[in-house]
Amino acid sequence: MRFGLRLLFAVLALAIGVPFVAGLHALSPGAALVQLQLGDLLFTDGRYRDAIDAYGRATGVEDRALQSVARRGLVRAALRIAEFEIARKAALWLRTAAPRDPDALALYGDSLWAAGLFDLAERAYRDALAIEPEHARGRHGLARALAGRSQLDAALAEAQSAVAADPRDPEIHHTVGEIYERMHRFEEAALAYHNYLNVLPERDRTEKMFWAQSEIRFLESFGTRVPFDVEKGAGIARHMVGFRLVNDKVVVKASVNGSEASEFVVDTGAEQTVVSRTTAQRLGIVPIVHTISAGVGALGLRGLQVGRLDSLEIGTLKMKNVPCLIKNPPLIGFPTPETESLSPLALGLSMSVDYARRQLTFGPAADDGPADFELPLWMNRLATVPGIVNTHATNFVVDTGGEVISINTETANVMPVSGATRRIPVRVYGTSGWDPDAYLLSGVDLSLSAIRFPNLPVIVLNLRAPSVLLGYRIGGIVGHKFLSRYRVGIDLTRSVLRLKKVN
Repeated sequence: MRFGLRLLFAVLALAIGVPFVAGLHALSPGAALVQLQLGDLLFTDGRYRDAIDAYGRATGVEDRALQSVARRGLVRAALRIAEFEIARKAALWLRTAAPRDPDALALYGDSLWAAGLFDLAERAYRDALAIEPEHARGRHGLARALAGRSQLDAALAEAQSAVAADPRDPEIHHTVGEIYERMHRFEEAALAYHNYLNVLPERDRTEKMFWAQSEIRFLESFGTRVPFDVEKGAGIARHMVGFRLVNDKVVVKASVNGSEASEFVVDTGAEQTVVSRTTAQRLGIVPIVHTISAGVGALGLRGLQVGRLDSLEIGTLKMKNVPCLIKNPPLIGFPTPETESLSPLALGLSMSVDYARRQLTFGPAADDGPADFELPLWMNRLATVPGIVNTHATNFVVDTGGEVISINTETANVMPVSGATRRIPVRVYGTSGWDPDAYLLSGVDLSLSAIRFPNLPVIVLNLRAPSVLLGYRIGGIVGHKFLSRYRVGIDLTRSVLRLKKVN
């Protein structure tokens, strides 16, 4: 079967070779159909980059209907390998050409989602469903939007409806798994990820596939244990602990596995509790599986281990069976030792950081203190808020573990740039090593809702690797330099970031 498929690819390539070498005329409808067939075969075989090439060639036809088919293929293939700009441009053409076509609208929504423009993506999905209520990709998109605003029960219902409408779409099964995991229903999450792998093309070898394989083994390792099991009576009230500021990082005391309390950085830019290899060995945290992680640095993707904390105590909160990442193998040549970190968001809790009083508050219920600004918050594995960089709409990760305001190199490449901007190389070390591409960019206008920073210098970082794993482009990061001006409240129940100016 493999040999036959490769032979068919060769025959198709030969059939269209002459017109494309010539490159003098628009593609004929017949040649475009051959390219579309080739693209579909390559996509089905999991060869997404080759499929992009075939669909791209097919867009050279003058026939608008065939152009539409080619661009639909382009969007789907580009999103599988996180080619965000290719997907966005093709989807925008589709939406313009067919503004009442639910497929075109849903694909446009998918491209907006991949660009990190979640509110606009939700609008596109709802437009598609208004035309065709049972549209599978529309329902899938709406499920992701609802989950992003922490409406998990409604999100699960939409995702299951999407599965029923199109059980062969792997992305829908993956979304079901993510929702179950956030609901702490690990057995059902593992089953959904199994379904995802079962309907993937045999040759699909993306980072997302490898992550799903390790995640299944980890979720199944819990057996009958209750994940994130809060001690009776300790999960109702808010919990408050004092913290220290160390090198612009919020540091609290926490006890793991009944040990003496250790210092942890409060890092909302991390999806899970993180410990070093040395700490894991000292506290008896046993690695369960290897996984891949991603962060700033030349390594991009980084292999790590995943384990489980038998218990975690932070102030009056006592929780059992907490997933954690183990930094093993450790980075070599790190300027400072890799630290332990935790995030109440990763535990499923809302939180607030009072920088003036040095107090961290967290719990199922949010702290509803007064706020000067409220920004819409999206929780898609990381907490993000919408922003604008030089008139370019994007998103920013709310990262209490970060230090400065930074933007993605991809954001810098697509945003409008004035003649006053300057690029100054800087040395930046992240969780994946040194970032050789980092630089300081001056003269940037940045807005987060009504908060505006004109003519701001920002650090530009290569955030390609984490964007690929997340499935959407990270536009930038707001860290301590921005957050410490406010009392910061991250409310998962209402999906808002509340900011109160510090006097």
